[in-house]
Amino acid sequence: MWDVTDRIFLGASRKPDDSFQEHEFMALRYANRHGLITGATGTGKTVSLQILAESFSNAGVPVFCADVKGDLSGIAAKGEAKDFLLARAETIKLDPYEFQEFPVIFWDLFGKKGHPIRTTISEMGPLLLSRLMNLSDAQEGILNIAFEIADDEGLLLLDLKDLRSLLVHLGENAKEISVRYGNIHSSSLGAIQRSLLVLEREGADFFFGEPALQISDLMRTTRDGLGAINVLAADKLMMNPRLYATFLLWLLSELFEELPEVGDPEKPKLVFFFDEAHLLFDEAPKILIERVEQVVRLIRSKGVGVFFVTQNPLDVPDTVLSQLGNRVQHALRAYTPREQKAVKVAAETFRPNPEFDCYEAITQLGVGEALVSTLEKKGVPGIVQRTLIRPPSSRLGPLKDDERAEIMKLSPVAGRYDETVDRESASEMLAEKAKKTAEVAERERLREEEEEREETGSRWTLPDLGDDDRKSRKSSSRKKSTKRRSNRQTVSEAAMKSLARSVSTQLGRALVRGILGGLKKALD
Repeated sequence: MWDVTDRIFLGASRKPDDSFQEHEFMALRYANRHGLITGATGTGKTVSLQILAESFSNAGVPVFCADVKGDLSGIAAKGEAKDFLLARAETIKLDPYEFQEFPVIFWDLFGKKGHPIRTTISEMGPLLLSRLMNLSDAQEGILNIAFEIADDEGLLLLDLKDLRSLLVHLGENAKEISVRYGNIHSSSLGAIQRSLLVLEREGADFFFGEPALQISDLMRTTRDGLGAINVLAADKLMMNPRLYATFLLWLLSELFEELPEVGDPEKPKLVFFFDEAHLLFDEAPKILIERVEQVVRLIRSKGVGVFFVTQNPLDVPDTVLSQLGNRVQHALRAYTPREQKAVKVAAETFRPNPEFDCYEAITQLGVGEALVSTLEKKGVPGIVQRTLIRPPSSRLGPLKDDERAEIMKLSPVAGRYDETVDRESASEMLAEKAKKTAEVAERERLREEEEEREETGSRWTLPDLGDDDRKSRKSSSRKKSTKRRSNRQTVSEAAMKSLARSVSTQLGRALVRGILGGLKKALD
């Protein structure tokens, strides 16, 4: 039997006659083996997420979760004694049942209901960006060329204007670039630019830029040892499901790239809840699903537990589903053939309990009731139990606007991400390069015009006399001018290449892309 400090309380299982059987727990040391919370709308998934977040926080484990419906923010406020909560606590023998507020950091991609979250185009990488813009294979190929050129020339891609400037550069120099990197078709390039415009109108420009999110700010603990609960305001974000899913996948990949290997710790370093998980896999290309599977499989050794929250277990591919060791299955409906298949799949993933039939139980579960199976000693799945989930200690329902504002004001990251920083990057560097090229061309044009005026006005000539000498001198002058121009262009180009090498050396020394194509940050 595990010590209380090594596990979190989920609720109480019941006997066939609905009487109390025993308390059900999840072992902290196996929480990084990931989990799944499923169930139809209104069956209690959000409350299960809430009580898990509370328990992990009390155990000193930071949590990240998305507030899709807007009612998870109440976790920052102390709960209130209500009859149905007290009755649930008495039924499952939760004594004492204490109310508590939890340390919460609010985040919002749009900066309205939380601190802004930003990343750079380079850190997002071409694979996730292609997914976000729903690009074809040919268009994704051109985007990869753009990122390759940016890496080679030390061009920082921070925001959408940087990427747009780089695409313009590709279009203007398509012939030369195609020789080295591959064909660049104007139609595909135009399609990418149109997708960027749509992305910007949907609000993605809020997401790209600096200061970029520091992963360490998601892994805070309070002085009294509670883990911070990071709540992402996602009610507005859900209006763009592809941006929501891509953002969460990017964050997951950042955790994977930045955190060190820790093996199997006594408790997770962070628990990540991926709500509305079906959005991640809807119409996702095979390569992306393979990368997600790889991240989920490997991030366990970084001490990160990932819990997918969705309505239907069929929403998660089998290759990912097999990685999820802890299961909380709320009620499912079985009216249509697809729903019946979903119930069957859910039932078959549990280690059976001889006291009841899983298939029938899933269709008969009440609100706040779930089939629970967690990993036991040596990581073996426990026998599934019909469990009444414990009531939360924090508030059920959303915070008021003034309460949220007060919590944000006292946040440990207040002021750190609020103001956008626009430093010199690809847009400015390419503009400066174009400006210098134009200045060189203009100086050369003026020089040629001046030499032409000097040649025509420097001496008198008689008809048919001295023409050969004049033509010879003019030809010689043009050859010298051409030679000087060639030398000047060579020096200019050499200077630009030297600048690019310098930038590449200083800023791009660790231009290595991770498992999902994002730029891996240099670690000391």
